[in-house]
Amino acid sequence: MNDTKLRIIGLPAFDSNYLWLIHNEINAWAVDPGDAAVVQDALDLHQLQLTGILVTHHHADHVGGVLALKALYPAASVIGPMREAIKGLDVDAVDGRDYALAGLDGLSARCIAVPGHTAGHVAYFIETVNGTPCLFCGDTLFAGGCGRLFEGTPAQLHASLHTLAALPAATLAYCAHEYTASNLTFATAVEPCNKDLAQRVAITTELRAANQPTVPFVLGHERLSNPFLRTHESEVIASASKNAGLALSNTIDVFTELRHWKNHFSG
Repeated sequence: MNDTKLRIIGLPAFDSNYLWLIHNEINAWAVDPGDAAVVQDALDLHQLQLTGILVTHHHADHVGGVLALKALYPAASVIGPMREAIKGLDVDAVDGRDYALAGLDGLSARCIAVPGHTAGHVAYFIETVNGTPCLFCGDTLFAGGCGRLFEGTPAQLHASLHTLAALPAATLAYCAHEYTASNLTFATAVEPCNKDLAQRVAITTELRAANQPTVPFVLGHERLSNPFLRTHESEVIASASKNAGLALSNTIDVFTELRHWKNHFSG
């Protein structure tokens, strides 16, 4: 496969969302197109033809533009989890299955089931885009954090996060929100002695001061600084236990307490 001309561009939308376009300067696939107008503006600007859409889950800020884009590009294939109530899907996203991304030089994306944020949430992993593995993880994994539990259990989301964390360390993760600064503030409260985390906070502060995105992020960095992936670490266990007011004995309990703590964290 010759992917030397492939590009991935982020499209800011709403208050904090990133919609994504994967393109080869001719054709494009949109990921989680919550706003059709934002996607269409980018297609027009770069003179691209939409040939497909990947959807991770059913929330409106991820699917709000699907039907409008499908009306404009009826040949575009829409792939997503059919167990969720998403209008306009053409192809069911099944865990472990590879899906060819039509028009993108033989590129394919592997579906990974990651329930927790929603019951049918999926992610998409591409082995190489210009030599780098890429992950579109929706609202499951964020830079420095993870999604809220709306439909799944803590055990499900914990397992989903570790499934993603097991992907190659060099993987670039394209999540759907710019939550990094607030996530790292919470992470610092959980693990204040983590030097890797402190370095990441400094980099993030500099980027946001310059109004630059912090996404995509390197998956290997998450393993070193994201408390939701570090529930086995002694300082994380101690902080979660202190917040809970009792000794927590396993990683699921630690994760559950971290997610509850984050839900109510004011910084």
